[in-house]
Amino acid sequence: MTRRLVLWRHGQTAWNAQGRAQGQHDVPLDETGVSQARAAATRLASLEPAGIVSSDLARAADTAAELARLTGIEVQYDRRLREVHFGEREGLTMEESLARFPDVTRRWLRAENVRFPGGETYRETAQRFAAALTDLAAQTNDGDTVVVAAHGGAMRVGTGAFLRFPPSLWQAFGGFANCNWAVLVEARLGWRIDEWNAGSLPEPVMGDDELRPAGIAGSDGTRAGGRAGTGDAPTAGTHRPAGTPARSALPERG
Repeated sequence: MTRRLVLWRHGQTAWNAQGRAQGQHDVPLDETGVSQARAAATRLASLEPAGIVSSDLARAADTAAELARLTGIEVQYDRRLREVHFGEREGLTMEESLARFPDVTRRWLRAENVRFPGGETYRETAQRFAAALTDLAAQTNDGDTVVVAAHGGAMRVGTGAFLRFPPSLWQAFGGFANCNWAVLVEARLGWRIDEWNAGSLPEPVMGDDELRPAGIAGSDGTRAGGRAGTGDAPTAGTHRPAGTPARSALPERG
């Protein structure tokens, strides 16, 4: 069997729509965000999650609540899943940030590990988020799926740290559209990304990369050509229906 973590970004807020940095400011979902959360929850419920864990910020908690309503699962909260703390930048548009903090903002745009006054760095965010995922993975039973409602920036860098990618590679991963998700699975060589910025359910990958010699089991117990514990189709992968975006072109605003 194999474990699966679904990292789910919250629905839209008014500050998302206005292009304002949210960070750890507790901005609620707007009407569009509630609709997005309800629609995405319907799809994620079909994965039959065994657990739901959320950031304690309202926009993530209210997104998670839509899935809890459909599944009957009680949401657990973890402050380590919060968005990066942008400090005094929170509430500002990019133009306002450039005007107020020109040097730090330009360095941030170059992906340097900077801190806005009163805030934290992306590496600090990544370490706490990855620690939360590590603890959650250890508590997840074989064959179970757990949905984690969180925030785009923290999800991106936290996933990189969890998978032990060097920080120089974190920028190679695009951002998340509101209510899109990533799927992390424990495969034969450890944890990996099977979906990124997805809005559709995982589908089987039919390809040579998923095959292994007959009779040789991977670290997850899977033998040739099969998904762990099932003996049927290969592990779910990155195929999406036509028209579903592979990744968001929107800047991260939490």
